[in-house]
Amino acid sequence: MGVTSFTQEFECEVPAARMFNALIVDSHNLIPKLMPQGIKSVDLVQGDGGAGTIKQINFAEGTHSKYMKHRIDVLDKENFLCKYTLIEGDKMMEILEFITYEVKFENSPDGKCICKTTSEYHTSGDFEIKEEEIKAGKERALQMYKVVEAYLLENPSAYA
Repeated sequence: MGVTSFTQEFECEVPAARMFNALIVDSHNLIPKLMPQGIKSVDLVQGDGGAGTIKQINFAEGTHSKYMKHRIDVLDKENFLCKYTLIEGDKMMEILEFITYEVKFENSPDGKCICKTTSEYHTSGDFEIKEEEIKAGKERALQMYKVVEAYLLENPSAYA
């Protein structure tokens, strides 16, 4: 099993609490509404949304995958930190054991926030994940962050 790590940092135009609550805490409700062309639904398979919860993301027809399941490992609402693990998926699990993610939002003095993400891809056997595959996943995630950010900018009272 090999491990490939990736970190990313970018600025969001809204405060950390709003991004965290919209994108992490209430993602199962908000994301399918904002991105129905890609995500059909997000179901809570187990738990109440906190640590130990398992969420199943069901993708829309014609997308890269049918579903994937994440387990929430840490949900720190005071420090805007979430750690979760991709534990199941119809396509990815052929080459991956699992993927761990850490997402942290930090307020900046200008009322915006910085989002810091770390991903660790744990591959099966001798398989090596290609940089292009990581880049494609990173682009999809960044697109989702930007859609949520745009929604929050258009709706200043949402998640306030």
